[in-house]
Formats: sequence, structure tokens, C-alpha cells
Amino acid sequence: MGSGKQRSYSELINVGIIVICSCLFVVNSDSDADADAGAKWRRPPVERSCANAYEGRWVYDESYPLYDSSTCPNIRKEFDCNEYGRPDHLYLKYRWQPDNCDLPRFDAKDFLWRLSSKKIMFIGDSVSLNQMQSLLCLLQTGLPNTNIIGQSNDTITTVIFEDYDVSVILFHSLYLVDIQVVENVGRVLKLNSLKDGNIWKNIDVLVFNTWLWWYRRGPKQPWDYVEFDNKILKDMDRMDAFRQGLTTWAKWVDSDVDTTKTRVIFQGVSPSHYNGTEWDEPGVTNCANEKQPIVGSKYPGSLPEAALVVKDVLRTIKKPVHLLDITTLSQLRKDAHPSSFNGFKAMDCTHWCVAGLPDTWNQLLYTALVNNG
Repeated sequence: MGSGKQRSYSELINVGIIVICSCLFVVNSDSDADADAGAKWRRPPVERSCANAYEGRWVYDESYPLYDSSTCPNIRKEFDCNEYGRPDHLYLKYRWQPDNCDLPRFDAKDFLWRLSSKKIMFIGDSVSLNQMQSLLCLLQTGLPNTNIIGQSNDTITTVIFEDYDVSVILFHSLYLVDIQVVENVGRVLKLNSLKDGNIWKNIDVLVFNTWLWWYRRGPKQPWDYVEFDNKILKDMDRMDAFRQGLTTWAKWVDSDVDTTKTRVIFQGVSPSHYNGTEWDEPGVTNCANEKQPIVGSKYPGSLPEAALVVKDVLRTIKKPVHLLDITTLSQLRKDAHPSSFNGFKAMDCTHWCVAGLPDTWNQLLYTALVNNG
């Protein structure tokens, strides 16, 4: 690993790159694929008067899910609820209905046509992997006969849709800001340093995410000290650290990213469901028995503080950044986690089943890209 050489999906899926590797396999193209890539066909109509696609409710829709997950090869075992025996399927039958518009149904051909000869990069932790896996399934099941190849190294996984020259990329970054080994100190989380931005800034579409690891402690915490304003500390308030790290990222967007060429998107905070008090079920400590979404548009619990921090920091950015504001609509989906139906048989109420909720995140991403050219 680390050579960056080209591999098939079946090779990639067997390689453990740090925490994250998203893999599919090479499929054969048909004779129409090249013609489709350059065809000047009519784009699907898109509702442009929607004031806020993130305010709405979940409605039952018999036409869902958008694809059969069994036809999407190499879904990671963390997310493949169907493969690992989830017996109920009602969670797959819900569609997000905004209050003031209808979301366009995801169109794989149109998505790739619009991104022809471009790159889209997801930058973040395993929640970014969760969304990328969903997008790959939407694209591959929508265009089952298109050529797909994979490339990977220790940090970056790339899936290339050759017929459209579109690259879907995952860049593994837990905090966005840097972790560096400092001699005689150890691993230092540097809240004012963001060196990977030199790799990111020339990508056509950037989708950022960070939050999951900011409160991680113990043996799995990947740093020993934190540095802020040239002071090295053993620890600090984690929410303050999150705000400072995100502020460093925000300043980088304003100083380094040419937003006339690069679209910048920040994925809102993805919620977990381990505290039933938040959805009016005191005593419930996980999502194991949740089968349906919360009815209506209001979540009984409050927004996570981290989601408020994200909005505060985004308001300081002078350049255009779109917030993929998935927090509340995902809070309503206490039923959409893998729970124990994953390859580890461990209770997971943090990530999401694929197929499932992340498909809606990608519908919203698709809508944002369409409505902004």
C-alpha cells in the first residue's frame, strides 16, 4: 500500500488503509457508454424555488429505496445492514419531503454528466466514508455498465468513472487540521495548522466533515498533546478545540480556495442515537429496537452543540460555502443505523445503513450542485 498504483475494486476491498477504504470493482462498459458521456441530452427538471430543502419530514414511499443494496458490490461491512441480517426493511421506505419543494430523484447519468472531467473529494472521517459509499452505490446501480477503476494509497481512495472522466475521492482526515509528531513531545494535534489544504484546494468539489473524533479519549485517541497559539497543552476543552480547528479550516477556505473554480461544501454534524431521552424514550440506551422515523419535522431533543459551532464558524467565511445541513433530518432517523447488523456485530448507532439515510444526503448534495450550476 502507499504506491498509489492502479487496482481493481476487488483488490482494493481487501486492503485496510488506516480506518477508511472505499472500494468497488471493475465492470465492463457497453457500446453506448462513450456516447452517453458526451451526449447533449435534456437535464431533468429541478425545483429551484425551495427556500430550505433541509426543513421537512420523512414520508413513506413504496418506490424506495433508490437501489437494491445487494446489487452494489463491496459495501463496507460496517454499513451493509441487509447483508448482515437486518430483518426489518421499513427503514428503507422513507423519502425526505422538504416543506417547500420536491427533491429531484437522484439521476446517476445527470450527476456524472454535470461533473464530467471533474473531481469530487470527500474529506473527513468514517462518516465521510459512509456518504461516499452511498454515492458510489447510487452511481453504480444507476449506470451498471459503465467502466469503473480504483486507485488507493494510505490516505486517499479514488474511484474513477472512466466513461465520464469523473473521480470520486475519499481523503481520510479525522480533524482536518494536522497531527504531527514532535521530537521529545509526541503526537501533537495542531489546531492552527492545515497543511493538507495544498492537496485539496484544486479539486472541483470539496465535501468536508469533522466531528466524530473530537471527543475521543483513551487508547484510540490519535494524539498525545494539543497545540494552540504556540502553546502545547496536555488537553483542553474539546468543544473549544473543535471550534478553533474549524476556524483554522475556515480561514484556509478564505485565503487559499478559489471558489470560482472549486465548490466548497461542509457536511453538517451527523447525530448518533444512544440516549432515548432525546426522542422521548427514557431508559433506551441505543437504537437496537428502532424501526421507524420520528413523525413530523421536530426532533424532541436539541441540536448538538457541535452543529451550532459549525454554523457559527461558517458565518465567518467570506467566500461561498454550502452547508449540507443534515443534522435535524438525520436526528429524526433513529431507525436508520446499523445497530448490531454489521460485520462486527457491535452496537453502532453512529453510522448509517447503506442503502439508507446517506442516500438522502447525496440527493441533497446532488440538488445543491444542480441548483448552483
